Amino acid sequence: MKAVVTAEVELEIPFFDVDSMGITWHGNYLRYFEVARCKLLDKIDYGYRQMLSSGYGWPIVDVQLKYVKSSTFEQKIRVVAGLVEWENRLKIQYQIFDAGSGERLTKGYTIQAAVNMQTKELCFETPAVFRQRLQPFLEAQ
Repeated sequence: MKAVVTAEVELEIPFFDVDSMGITWHGNYLRYFEVARCKLLDKIDYGYRQMLSSGYGWPIVDVQLKYVKSSTFEQKIRVVAGLVEWENRLKIQYQIFDAGSGERLTKGYTIQAAVNMQTKELCFETPAVFRQRLQPFLEAQ
C-alpha cells in the first residue's frame, strides 16, 4: 500500500532502552513508532494538540510489530512512518532501519480511530477536519 504522506526521524538507541544484553527492549519500538507518528501528524498540521482542540481523540486501537533484527545501545536508527489509510481510520505503517547500512530492523503498523471527545462516541468516518488537513497531500499525488 502506497503512503499518501511520510515522515522520518533518526534516533540513537539510549542506554536506558536496552536490556542487560545490550539489546533494545522490545516495548521501546512502540515509542520509536510514536516519535515518527508525531512527526507525520505535525507534517499535516494535525498533531495531538490540534486533534484535541478540534474535538477528537485518536486512540490506538490496534498495533502490530515484526522484529526482523535487533538494535543495540548507541545504534543510530531511522524510523519511517507512512499514512496508508485515512477514510474510516488512520493506519500508519512503520519501518525501522539501521541508519548506516539501511538494513531493515523492524516493521509494523498502528491503527487509530477517531472518537468525538464530547460524546465519547467512536466515529465510523474520519472527521472532516482531518480530511481537510490531508487534502494538499492527496492533490500532490
